[in-house]
Amino acid sequence: MNWFLAKIVYRIICGEGDHTPQFDEQLRLIVAPDDAEAFKKASAIGKQEEDSFYNKSEKLVQWQFVNVSELYRIAELIDGVELYSRIEERENGDLYAELVHKRAANLQLNSARHFLQAL
Repeated sequence: MNWFLAKIVYRIICGEGDHTPQFDEQLRLIVAPDDAEAFKKASAIGKQEEDSFYNKSEKLVQWQFVNVSELYRIAELIDGVELYSRIEERENGDLYAELVHKRAANLQLNSARHFLQAL
C-alpha cells in the first residue's frame, strides 16, 4: 500500500448562488495500492461528504463536490518532508504576511491552552 495526498475541491453555493464563487480545497491523506485506486477513493470521499443545510439566514448552503484536482504519491513519511506547496500572489504582501503571523499566533495560543488544560 502507498500513501497519497489528494486535493478534493468543493464548490460552496449559498442561496441562488448570486455571490462571488467560493471553493473549498481540502488536502486529504489516502492509502491505496496505486494512483488509480487513490483517485477513486478520493472521489468517493468527495461525493460522500457533499452536504447541504440552511444557514442562520434560512438560505440553502450547498457543498458540491467538483473533483479531485491533484494527487501526489508520498514515497516516505519523513519528519519535516514537504507534502504540498502553492505560490500565493496578493496585491498587498505586508497584509498577507500579517495574516500569516496572526494565524500562527492563534495556533500557538490554542496549543498553550491545550497544554494548560492537560495539567
